[in-house]
Amino acid sequence: MSDTPTTTSEQPKGAFIASLVRNNKKIREDRATAIQEAAQLLYKREVEDTDLKIKQLRREREALLDLSPTDANSLVLASDFKEKAFVEKDIDLGLKIRELEIVLEVAKTRYHYLFEEEKGDN
Repeated sequence: MSDTPTTTSEQPKGAFIASLVRNNKKIREDRATAIQEAAQLLYKREVEDTDLKIKQLRREREALLDLSPTDANSLVLASDFKEKAFVEKDIDLGLKIRELEIVLEVAKTRYHYLFEEEKGDN
């Protein structure tokens, strides 16, 4: 960089002057882009997080069927198996999975509408 100040015959250069002379349309476009990128990223993360929660709950539900708590050769004795707790937990997990599947479906549909469809598509 030069230590000499800009003379009046020279046009200023650089990002600072470019930012100062932006027109109203360009300012709105820059702000819109920043807002859109932030919203899209958060929406995408929400979809991904919901999908991951569903997978985790499905694994947890399948783990209920594992009746060998100590090792692969042992099984839960019939007297130790809590039928009511098993049924309640299985149904609870099923309901949570279904609820999250609905959320995921709505979020994916809305994400596509907000960020992927061409303007005017319905």
